[in-house]
Amino acid sequence: YIDKGFRADREIMLAAVRHDYEHLRSAAPELCDDREFMLEVVRLRGEALRFASPALRGDKALVTAAVAQYGHALEHASEELRADRDVVLAAVQQDKRALVYAAKALRADPDMVAACRQRRAG
Repeated sequence: YIDKGFRADREIMLAAVRHDYEHLRSAAPELCDDREFMLEVVRLRGEALRFASPALRGDKALVTAAVAQYGHALEHASEELRADRDVVLAAVQQDKRALVYAAKALRADPDMVAACRQRRAG
C-alpha cells in the first residue's frame, strides 16, 4: 500500500517499484505519463509497460527498453509498435514467444520466424 500523499513522489514510487512493480497501480497518473520515470521503471521491469500512459506505449525508445527486458511487454505496446520490425525483433530476441503479440504481417514474416528459430538454438 502506498499512502496517497506519496503516489506522485518519483523517488518514493521508484523505490516501491523496485520492490514490486505492481505498486504502479496506485501511482499518480502523471507519473505513468512521465517519460523519464517510466523509462527507468521499464528498464528494471519491462512488464511495467502495461501501466504506462497510452502515449508512452507508443514511444519507440521506451517500448524497446521494455521489450528488451521482458519480451512479452510487446502485448502492451501501441498497435503501431507491434508492427515495427525493430521493436518486435528486440522482443523476440528476449523471448521468442513474444512473437504472438506482433502484428499479423510480422508473425508471418520469414525473417522474424528465422530470428525466433535462432533464439531457440541460442
